[in-house]
Amino acid sequence: MGWPSPPDADTHLRILRGSSHVELALEGERVVGFVTALSDGEHAAYVPLLEVLPDQRGRGLGSELVRRLLARLDGLYSVALHCDDELRSFYARLGLEPLGGMALRDHGAQSGRRPPGAC
Repeated sequence: MGWPSPPDADTHLRILRGSSHVELALEGERVVGFVTALSDGEHAAYVPLLEVLPDQRGRGLGSELVRRLLARLDGLYSVALHCDDELRSFYARLGLEPLGGMALRDHGAQSGRRPPGAC
């Protein structure tokens, strides 16, 4: 929501399949939210996406997804994520703390759709 170039359904599926850890929120057979992590399984993990459908927000689904994911990643030295400033209090309530960092982002690739020939 609010992405200038959001991933389509096929790209979301590739993201889920390519993640080392996935937690889903289901309403019947419909996915209404998910969180993903990429991890080496020994030392660290990165949480790139938490998504909850707009009509499902405010029910605690995002918090529950993150709690379940963090439980699966328990024991790792570091679990990191990037978020917009307005989301810091949400993640702080779940036990995460602010940490400085750097990132390289290609906003043209935000949708996940790669140009032909790209790796």
